[in-house]
This record gives sequence, structure tokens and C-alpha cells, in this order.
Amino acid sequence: MTAVVHTRTDLAAALDTHPGTGRRAVVMTMGALHSGHLLLVDAARDAVGPHGQVVVTIFVNPLQFGPHEDLDAYPRDLPGDVEKLQGRGVDVVFAPERETVYPGGDPRVTVSAGHLGTILEGAQRPGHFDGVLTVVHKLLRLTRPDVAVFGEKDAQQLLAVRRLVLDLEHDVEILGVPTARDDDGLALSSRNAYLSAQQRTDGLALSRALAAGRAAGPRGASAVLASASAVLAEVPGVRVDYLALVDPVTVEEVDPSFGGRALLLVAGRVGTTRLLDNVAVEVTALPEEGSS
Repeated sequence: MTAVVHTRTDLAAALDTHPGTGRRAVVMTMGALHSGHLLLVDAARDAVGPHGQVVVTIFVNPLQFGPHEDLDAYPRDLPGDVEKLQGRGVDVVFAPERETVYPGGDPRVTVSAGHLGTILEGAQRPGHFDGVLTVVHKLLRLTRPDVAVFGEKDAQQLLAVRRLVLDLEHDVEILGVPTARDDDGLALSSRNAYLSAQQRTDGLALSRALAAGRAAGPRGASAVLASASAVLAEVPGVRVDYLALVDPVTVEEVDPSFGGRALLLVAGRVGTTRLLDNVAVEVTALPEEGSS
């Protein structure tokens, strides 16, 4: 039976009274759970085994929303989320109120994402990753996991969390889970609920662009970007924020002569809904122009 707790005291009691003797995994969410979240939960259970403990946090974190973003409109359905988690191997759901996570109001001291927070997604949403890392830092302290599970769809976020754990010396394993997609290829996201039928059709251009870019990998980095960009240009309903081929460790954009494994990232708006997606690409190194 899944225990649903809302306070720090009740969370600590639920964690400490768990009868299992294995490891603990946490899945951090903002609710509005879909099948992609449930795959993270399944991965958490697999990571800790039948005797471990799985904790799911549900908290819409205000620090990661900008002044003109959809904090108030973000979908919330705690009863529905808990129902989806029943029978899924979840031991504890921690669903705190804002004042529980941030007693005394928004914190004066926060975690900085550094350079990672200023490029690509960070440039589009200033302060976003600072808010993400601050709440991840706090939730890691509160849940004390051995493993924390995150989706690979938010690639820059996953890298930022890995750096947080490394640089601030959290004793936790970060497990990334491949992006979950609907049958038509659209990456699963709670924000997909905002899309009209036509907008959803337009949004499929993102995954098509990534597929085209990946197929162009043997022709070099420039061909990857050109192929993906051509697909996006065919759909005026998608307003592209960025399309970038980046190093999977630093998230810095690679140069045209790059060879090896890279990430192709795309973000854009369909109507008022912002979509993210990415795919790994094996890029063939090509000689620089003018070299022999």
C-alpha cells in the first residue's frame, strides 16, 4: 500500500518505518503523471529490487518557473496521480505544500547552475536551472536516496543534476531513463495536454527533425543540423527556439569537424505550448575545409 505524506515529519517517519532492508530510489516529478513518469517509477523499482524502497515526489516547484510561465496553469491532479501509482511498487508519495519545501518563503540562498544555466534552455529560461537544482538538492536531502531517477528527454536538466551531485558531493547514483514516446513519435510530456489536434500534428515535426538529423550523422555535423532544420522549416506551426548539436557531457555546441557521439537538441513552441526533445547521434568526423 502506498503511503501519501505531505509534511517533513511524516516523510521521515514513512522512510524510517519501511520494512525493506534494501536501497531507496526517488523519482522527482511535478505531477500530472503520464506513462513516461511510470517508466521512471518502474526503473526505480528495478534499481532497488523487491526489498528496496521507492519514493515519488510530487511538487510543482515555483522556483523553476519564469515570471511569464505557466505556474498557475500547470496541471495538478494529486488524487489521479496517486491512483496511477497504486500497484506500481511505490512505497511513499511525498506531496508537500510550498511552505513545506520552502519554509519561510523562497530561499535567499539557492543553487547556481553556473555556465550550464546560461546556454540553450538556460538562455531561453533564465534562472530555470537554478530553480531546478535548488529543489533537487532539497529533495535529495529530505528523501535520502541511494538512487535518483530522471528522464533523458530533459537532457540539459539531467546533465545539470549530474553536475550537482558531483560538485556538491551528494552520495547518490543518478540514473537516466530513455525518452518515452507515443506511437506517433511525440515525446511524452505533461504539457502535451495543452495541444489541440492540429498542434499535436505540428509538434511531430520535432521528432521527425531529430530522426532526419540522426540519419545524416555519417555526412558530418553540418549535415545533421541542415537535415533537421529542413524538416522544421516545413512546418510553420512550430516556432523553433533552438536546434543544436552538442557534446553530451558539456552541452557545448560541437564544431563542423566533430566526430563521435553527440546529442541533437531541439526546443520550440507550438501554439503556446513549449516542447523539448533530443536524440543521440553518431557523427562521422569530416576534414575541415581547406585541409589535405
